[in-house]
Amino acid sequence: MISPEGSLEQVSMGNPDSLHVAGATRSVASDRRAFLRAGCLGAAGLSLAELLRYEAQAAPTASRENSVIILWMRGGPSHIDMWDPKPDAPEEIRGEFATIPTSVPGVQLTDMLPLSARIMDKWSIVRSLNHHDAGHSSGDQICFTGYPSGPNPDENVHPSCGSIVAEQFALRRPDLPTYVMIPRMVPGTNAAYLGVSYKPFETGADPAAPGPFRVQNFGLASGLTVDRIGGRRQLLTDLDRVRNELDHHGQMQALDAFGRQAWDILSSPAAQRAFDLDSEPPALREQYGFMPAFDPGASNRCGAPNWAQRMLLARRLVEAGVRLVTVDLRWWDTHVLGFDSLRRGFLPRWDRAFYALTNDLESRGLLPSTLVVAWGEFGRTPRVNRDAGRDHYPNVFSAALLGGRVKGGRVVGASDSNGAFPKDNPKSPQDVLATIYQHLGIDRHKSYLNSSGRPISTLPYGSPISELFS
Repeated sequence: MISPEGSLEQVSMGNPDSLHVAGATRSVASDRRAFLRAGCLGAAGLSLAELLRYEAQAAPTASRENSVIILWMRGGPSHIDMWDPKPDAPEEIRGEFATIPTSVPGVQLTDMLPLSARIMDKWSIVRSLNHHDAGHSSGDQICFTGYPSGPNPDENVHPSCGSIVAEQFALRRPDLPTYVMIPRMVPGTNAAYLGVSYKPFETGADPAAPGPFRVQNFGLASGLTVDRIGGRRQLLTDLDRVRNELDHHGQMQALDAFGRQAWDILSSPAAQRAFDLDSEPPALREQYGFMPAFDPGASNRCGAPNWAQRMLLARRLVEAGVRLVTVDLRWWDTHVLGFDSLRRGFLPRWDRAFYALTNDLESRGLLPSTLVVAWGEFGRTPRVNRDAGRDHYPNVFSAALLGGRVKGGRVVGASDSNGAFPKDNPKSPQDVLATIYQHLGIDRHKSYLNSSGRPISTLPYGSPISELFS
């Protein structure tokens, strides 16, 4: 890594395992994959080691004990049909929903969000977000990295905010992953040139699926037990000691350290407890939305399972000490019969789960330390299309924020009378990311070397949204 005032010479003097130079990272990662295929740590299912290889030399720059939950509404939630209704606009713009007052005088929401309206004094809205890319994956890249996408928008050219957090909080909690994705990565959430060790830990298993929830990365190979793995691990330690004696550059020793850290996480009681969603009382799970809600036709049209349980797992993880959790709440792509999908599936489901999460965090005293950001890659067109839906629209959209220093009942910025463009106080996705980084104590001016050896700042621009804090 390199600071803004650093030099390439300073970067090159460190342990090669800690360099954020894509070529070097690929070389060591390739050796490690071969090592795992050879039957060492991979036999125990310790795939998490891949996420931890290069952290040993990373000096953490943040010191606060805060966490972030990103509720990622992939597909693009309609701002007009949720958080920024336009009751005085023509019918082809205002849509099919009415508006209701909230607990904050003068602030209205769509009538499909009665529970959210009841607790409006606890959360706030930014109504003037905007960028200029109407593609799903390319919009993902902007909102997770602060940079435009590369030639393939499904692949990160720049690291996600979660990967930045994982790098700057390296080894703060060796018994827990720093950055978790529920259930798996979406475009924009990868580590790019930071290296594979700063990818998110993916649960793989979906908390919304029927039956007991079991994180796949915690599973052992068939026929193995912790006792058997413990014995095998001792044998591997002896073998690695011999290898290290022959390794003049110390790379094997560094890789072995990541294997040990992976073992510590996979076998740690803290991690096991954090991911044990089934230990939650059924009554609380029901508050979030435990049962498969709404009719199957609406669920199919929504294109997503009942993801409320993913939000409950996110609360468990930040309570345990995970620093950034991204929850995939896809698929808000409501081009066709959009109002029907929102009415019978998305909005009641969202309203119930968001209300439960807010109250759950507050009752546990987690709101001051946990920032919740709910948003998607863009909004939806002001004008309703011929299929009773709305299309991709990045020119203005909204986000909901809760917790941390965010004061409840604030509305930052405004869109125009048709919800088409920012009218007042425009904000960017980079401002949201800067707000996340400020909450966590992350240095958003820190630079890293990209695959071409060029220093790239954590964020190209953006400032924390101070209006949320006063």
